[in-house]
Amino acid sequence: MYITRRERFSSAHKLLNGKFSQKENKNIFGKCYELHGHNYELFVTVTGKINPQNGMIIDLKELKKIIKDKVTSKIDHNFINDVSFMKDMVTTTENLCIQIWKELSEPIETLGAKLYKIKINETENNSFEYYGE
Repeated sequence: MYITRRERFSSAHKLLNGKFSQKENKNIFGKCYELHGHNYELFVTVTGKINPQNGMIIDLKELKKIIKDKVTSKIDHNFINDVSFMKDMVTTTENLCIQIWKELSEPIETLGAKLYKIKINETENNSFEYYGE
């Protein structure tokens, strides 16, 4: 059984690698080197066995709280480059998926479920999925 929770957040970022010069960053990242933002959709999919006591894999209120505490409260209406779990990283959505996984995996396991997938829709045309290592 799999359960997916959707959350939304809006954030700004600029793609840059601190090891590169401004010219190198502009050449590599093009328009995305400039400050811009997205209205993201985050999908957190968990899996596990149904608890016979309550009929659930995970309490969705608790899952919502973990996502809010660990991710959306930090990133919504903020500059992704300054968010603690994205510091000193190229703020691509690929890296964002991986870092969100790292933020959520352990807390979800404490609720008796297992994180299965992180999916982020960056635009209506671009989505990213991460299944862990």
